[in-house]
Amino acid sequence: MASIGQQGDTSNGYVHLQNPHLKRMTSDFLYHFNLGTATHDLPAMFGDVKFVVVGGSPTRMERFAQYIHKELGLAESEEPRDLANTDRFGMFKTGPVLSVSHGMGMPSMSIMLNEVLKLLYHARCTNVVLFRMGTSGGLGLEPGTVVISQAAVDASFRPKYTQTVLGKEISRPSDLDQGLVNELLHVAGLEEGLTAVAGNTMCANGFYEEQGRLDGAFCDYTEQDKLQYLQKARDAGVSNIEMESLCFAALCKHAGVKAGVVCVTLVDRLQGDQVTTPHSILKEWELRPQKLLARFILSRLGIK
Repeated sequence: MASIGQQGDTSNGYVHLQNPHLKRMTSDFLYHFNLGTATHDLPAMFGDVKFVVVGGSPTRMERFAQYIHKELGLAESEEPRDLANTDRFGMFKTGPVLSVSHGMGMPSMSIMLNEVLKLLYHARCTNVVLFRMGTSGGLGLEPGTVVISQAAVDASFRPKYTQTVLGKEISRPSDLDQGLVNELLHVAGLEEGLTAVAGNTMCANGFYEEQGRLDGAFCDYTEQDKLQYLQKARDAGVSNIEMESLCFAALCKHAGVKAGVVCVTLVDRLQGDQVTTPHSILKEWELRPQKLLARFILSRLGIK
């Protein structure tokens, strides 16, 4: 089984875990995935992972795993299966690609990402690139547009992720690798029928009031208040709104791994709050980030 020593080795692109207490642990159990250094040979299971793609639901991430499995030309007998064996998150591996669900919101994202980063560390993975893909609300964009995030910002448009730790607020920067942004934009330009833009992604702590919606169970502001706030966000460079990118970007940066966020917009929030597009069209839109990331992965692997 894997040793959990040698913490902090960043040579050769290793994940950097900034937690000195891990050095004193004889084993590490990743509770929400039912995987551990004392129970599984993590380097043998995951050591070849080069790409981690995370998204909201287990069903979506299983479908992505099946899609990239076919794109990679892997044998049907090696169809991806759920390796987590829990009802918290889904985890599917196909070749060098790990597909993982993160649930909804930053608390769920934080739990998943802490354990996935530790998994990559224990497995001795190198030069891994992480992506969040999903859906979002756009600002002044045609629904169906894919936004490649330049930075994740909070609801005050600041590129930092703030947590309360031991009663004190700590903040970590949440900017994303610009070289990766440019590479994704280039790949997007090769995908027929795909419109992609780069912009900041605002990460909210909820779906309704926190995003200025008028259709929740509670609302203590006017439509004019909402529109003024969303226009202010747009003026600050925000292109879309979702609920996980801030935590994702900041923790990946803190661990020293490159990360990108690719989300399709389902509605222009300057025009309305509810998603009324027919389900068949929404399904096609939701495939757009998958196709973009699949093309990126194939390009990185030298597969045409």
